[in-house]
Amino acid sequence: MPPETDIFIVGGGPAGLAAAIALRHQGFDVVVADSAQPPIDKTCGEGLMPDALEALASLGVCIDPNLAFRFRGIRFLGEATSGERISVDASFPRGFGLGVRRTCLHRALMNRAAAAGASFLWGAPVRGISGNGVRIGGQIVRCRWIVGADGENSRVRKWAGLDALPRPLSRFGFRRHYQAEPWTDCVEIYWGPGFQIYVTPVAPRQVCVALTSRDSHLRLEQALIHFPELALKLRRAPISSTERGAVAASRRLRRLCRGNVILLGDASGSVDAITGDGLRLSFEQAPLLASALRADDWTLYEAAHRRLSRRPSLMAHLLLSLDRRAWLRKRALRALASEPRVFAKQLAMHVGALSPAAFARGAILPLGWSILTALVNGL
Repeated sequence: MPPETDIFIVGGGPAGLAAAIALRHQGFDVVVADSAQPPIDKTCGEGLMPDALEALASLGVCIDPNLAFRFRGIRFLGEATSGERISVDASFPRGFGLGVRRTCLHRALMNRAAAAGASFLWGAPVRGISGNGVRIGGQIVRCRWIVGADGENSRVRKWAGLDALPRPLSRFGFRRHYQAEPWTDCVEIYWGPGFQIYVTPVAPRQVCVALTSRDSHLRLEQALIHFPELALKLRRAPISSTERGAVAASRRLRRLCRGNVILLGDASGSVDAITGDGLRLSFEQAPLLASALRADDWTLYEAAHRRLSRRPSLMAHLLLSLDRRAWLRKRALRALASEPRVFAKQLAMHVGALSPAAFARGAILPLGWSILTALVNGL
């Protein structure tokens, strides 16, 4: 164990490894510690959007195409009403998405961080922090900066006194893999009453199926009752992984830094998993953090972090409004299906190819008119 380093990163998941790569690019000595052994798995939908792939490429991280699956866009599917299944999809305005197992992504990040010269302490839980370093294994590793990249329930955030905030809005996620040839070139999102099911192709013969809802007791088998076509596809496919669960939360922090501690990734605040933006935010935050610490001005990072969070926060608000209101969800999905160009604009904003202002001018007004028309026709 090194006695000292420039920067000590607590958390060896994707956020911590992305930070290690970016900080090594700026010439810092970096140590990463995690209580788990690699490769680290975690519950997630396992789909990377084009902007997330661009952020990864800027860090020099490449995903083996033989261990992943390309998808062209996103498809929304609603519950059948009067025998009608509402469906609308759109392709990304540029590039493609990639479905990849979380363990494969972790290996790719870990290999790149190692090649960049980062040091690792796996299976080494951090017991505390102080003004001059990190307490681990009965020793203190001295460092100039401590980066908390230890996830949603960050202990570093709590130790640093950055956890004083209102209770976040939480939902619950469960994930399972099926040995099946992907039947779609999109990530499919099935909208049920108070839940979503995500189907992501992650390999030539494997799909990831994730469920998110506000009900901690809801499981995939119960949710699939609302989508018998999907249930039939999965019933015929062998299950290829154990079910994993996690809590997804929308959390905003007032401050990201105190003393020598600075937060990154889900530890620094998070958006609901419904946006699929968690990993992308971590990958984009990492070089901003590295540049700010090279300039010895952490306020640059806080300002950039806030700017990065605006678009996914807006998307989370829009999408969760559909989750909470059944009447709005049904009418919005029907309106999107009748105006697929609006859905394409929404997806373009989601991946950063269209500004929120342009989206409002070109999509929100037509969508609002379509919903109003549907309401009038339904009277």
